[in-house]
Amino acid sequence: MTEFGVSLNMELHEKLEILTAAAKYDVSCSSSGSNRGNDGGIGNAARSGICHSWTSDGRCLSLLKILLSNKCTYNCSYCVNSADNDLPRASFTPEEVAELTVNFYRRNYIEGLFLSSAVEKSPSYTMERLYRTANKLREEKEFHGYIHLKAIPGADYRTIRKAGEYADRMSVNIELPSEDSLKKLAPAKKKSDILEPMQRIGRDVEQWKKLKEDGARDGKFVPAGQSTQLIVGASPEPDSQIINLSENLYDKFNMKRVYYSAFVPVRQGKNLPGVETPPLLREHRLYQADWLIRRYNFASTELFEGGETNLDYRLDPKAIWALNHPEKFPIEVNASTYDELIRIPGLGRKSASRIIKARRGGSVDYDFLDEIGVVLKRGKYFLTCKGQYRGGAEFKPKEVKRKLIRTSGKKVEEKQLSLFEPGQFQEGKEETDDPLLEAVAGGGTNS
Repeated sequence: MTEFGVSLNMELHEKLEILTAAAKYDVSCSSSGSNRGNDGGIGNAARSGICHSWTSDGRCLSLLKILLSNKCTYNCSYCVNSADNDLPRASFTPEEVAELTVNFYRRNYIEGLFLSSAVEKSPSYTMERLYRTANKLREEKEFHGYIHLKAIPGADYRTIRKAGEYADRMSVNIELPSEDSLKKLAPAKKKSDILEPMQRIGRDVEQWKKLKEDGARDGKFVPAGQSTQLIVGASPEPDSQIINLSENLYDKFNMKRVYYSAFVPVRQGKNLPGVETPPLLREHRLYQADWLIRRYNFASTELFEGGETNLDYRLDPKAIWALNHPEKFPIEVNASTYDELIRIPGLGRKSASRIIKARRGGSVDYDFLDEIGVVLKRGKYFLTCKGQYRGGAEFKPKEVKRKLIRTSGKKVEEKQLSLFEPGQFQEGKEETDDPLLEAVAGGGTNS
C-alpha cells in the first residue's frame, strides 16, 4: 500500500490514518524563526519549515503533522483522544516516525515534522519517546529539516531539555485559560505541570540566545522559540481574560506565539458548552487582538477600555479602539509619527514605514496611499492627507461605526453576541482572582 507514493505496510498505513486524524486539533505550529543549517545531511530548516504555516514572505509550507500516540491516560472533557472515548488507538515507534519523515521529505511532500502525543502510560514515558524520535532523526538520519516537538506537562524536565537541543520549536499547551476550568475539564492536569516547563524553556531559550550573541557556535536550544495553544469556547472565560493571559505569556514566559483554537464539539459533557459549530469568528478576532499586542504596541487593557469583556465581533479590534478615541482622529499622515500611523485602521507597519520614507522627499497624497496598499475603504475615516478628509463631512464615531459594520459583510445582531447559553455556567470570579492568571502575570508557578 502507498501513501503519496511512499510504500507502507497495512499496519503502518492504519497507524498513519489514525494518528494524523488525531493530531488535527492541535494548531500551535509555526515555522518562522529557525536558523538550523545543514552540515551534510538532508533538509534545511533555515530556508523552509513546517506545513500549513505561513512564513514572513507569504509562503505556505508543508508538514507531516502526527501524534506519536493517541493512547491517552487522561480524561479531558473537550479532547477527542480522551481515555474514555471509544475510538481506534495506535502508537508509532520512534523508528517508524523517523522513517516516515525522511521518506515523505525525500519525495518533497513535506518540509518538516510537527510531532505531538497523547500521554501514554505517563508524561515522562511519553516525553522520552518524543526525545528518542528527534534524536534518531537528527543523529541517525541526519535530518536537518524543521522539527516542532510537544513538551509534555509533568515530564522530567531533563528529558524536555535534551529534546529541545534537537527541536526547532517546542510547545507546552495551556489549553484552558483558568485553573478553575482546568479542574473541571482536565482534572488530571496541574497548573504547575504546565507553567513550570514553559517557564524553564523560556529561560533556556534566552540563555541560548545570549550564548549565541557571545559567539558560541556549538549547540542549539529551540532556536525558533516556544509556543502554546488556548482552546476558545470550551470554558466561560471572556476575551479580556484570554488576551490578558496571552500578553503575560509574551512578557513573562518568553513566548514566541500563542495560538487560539476554536472549540470543536467532538464530545458532549455536562461542563461543556452546548454549541453545534466552532466559534471561528471569535477565534479570528482573538488573533487580531493578539497581533496588535505583538506587533503594534497595544496593551491588552487598551482593547477593553469601555468595560467590555469580549471583543466586538462585527469589527476588528483596532477599528474599535480608534472609534473609542475620537480625540486622536483623524490623523494627518504627513505630520504623524510611525507609532501614530500604525494605529490607523487600514494601515499596517509596512505602509507606515513607506510613508515615513516617502515624506523625506515631500508630502504624500491619497494616490500614494492607495499605491502602497493602505486599505482606504477603512482608513479614509481615520486619516487626512494634506488636510483633506474623505470620510464624510466630519469624523463622527457612531456614524463611522455604522458605515464600517455595513460594509464589513458581518450579519450579526447589534447587541454583543452571547458566548454561552444563559445559565449554563455559574457567574465566575473576577479575572484577577484567577490563580493561573496571577501566576503567569507574576512569572511564577506556585499555587
